[in-house]
Amino acid sequence: MTTRTDAPTRREQILKEAARLFAERGFHGVGVDEIGAAVGISGPGLYRHFAGKDAMLAELLVGISGRLLTGGKRRVAEVDGDPGALLDSLVEGHIDFALDDRPLITLHDRELDRLRDSDRKLVRQLQRQYVELWVQVVRQVYPALAEPAARAAVHSVFGLLNSTPHLPRPGALPGRAATAALLHRMARGAFAAAGQE
Repeated sequence: MTTRTDAPTRREQILKEAARLFAERGFHGVGVDEIGAAVGISGPGLYRHFAGKDAMLAELLVGISGRLLTGGKRRVAEVDGDPGALLDSLVEGHIDFALDDRPLITLHDRELDRLRDSDRKLVRQLQRQYVELWVQVVRQVYPALAEPAARAAVHSVFGLLNSTPHLPRPGALPGRAATAALLHRMARGAFAAAGQE
């Protein structure tokens, strides 16, 4: 019986490099040969793993939307009874994404409209479910906050956290842990301010 190690699969390596290259130069500014070279295979060798660049883009954007929702649901299931602790857990999970997957944020902002309609609709559906999960938790922490205001607060916090691609290069930041702590305080501060209405 074989077990999965922490080493990324070839497919995961391709997706990671494709995300980085697409974020740096745009979807149309990158060819399959460049993606292949980044992972040590020929461009045509990519077609053993993906039908083409469009399939890579779809898997990246649908995939991250699905992983965020799945992670959010897992956190809801793991944190029992304390809405504040659950909100902290959701914030921490999103911060991990925002700091560790910065190219995917850039890619989403720039290239979502390049997806096929069905893939774009799926991304939006997954994102709406993720937002609504957060809205429920925010309203448990701040019961006086009306649902539309809670939804606006969630979107605002996502805007704050998803601004990480615009932060200076990692060496210019105070360190990952300090940056994560700062983002966490800012997110909770934004929710607290919204809850004072």
